[in-house]
Amino acid sequence: MLGVVASGAGGVEGLFDGLVRPALDAGWRVGVTLTPTAGRWFRDKGLVAEIEEATGLPLRVDSRLPGEPKPHPPVDTYVVAPATANTVAKLALGFGDNQALTQVSEAIGTDGVEVVVFPCVNAAHVRHPAWPGHIANLRSAGVHLVDGEDVWPLTEPRSGEWHPIPWRAVLDAVDGTRP
Repeated sequence: MLGVVASGAGGVEGLFDGLVRPALDAGWRVGVTLTPTAGRWFRDKGLVAEIEEATGLPLRVDSRLPGEPKPHPPVDTYVVAPATANTVAKLALGFGDNQALTQVSEAIGTDGVEVVVFPCVNAAHVRHPAWPGHIANLRSAGVHLVDGEDVWPLTEPRSGEWHPIPWRAVLDAVDGTRP
């Protein structure tokens, strides 16, 4: 089972065609959880039904109430793509202030559960003095990072430069977690 988690970064609208559909085609069972911002974007753009129909599972944004059944089966691999700088920082520090972050934070460091993260960040995020520590924390916990200039060339904020999300590189990293 692949748990797809996405945050509200530019390009997230391509999640279905770029990651969910190819993962389904590759034989993964897929459950999708979005951060509150991404969830609002998907609802506003009418993208929820297509994902739910294809996966056969509800798209999650909100936490379930006590006593409600778990809407997704247990996950073998989580992929967080795109992950904003905020999402990366919270995962590195163990914060789970929404459903998407809670499930991935609980998975990091858990035997038998792989975590892949694609940081969708700009040059200013990477220059921040806390950034190297966040990346080091995730790597030391065994998180697979999809990063580097060959995957995601950094641009300056508000420069007008934009790169499409490297969905193929993300899916390759996910497929690399299969036993």
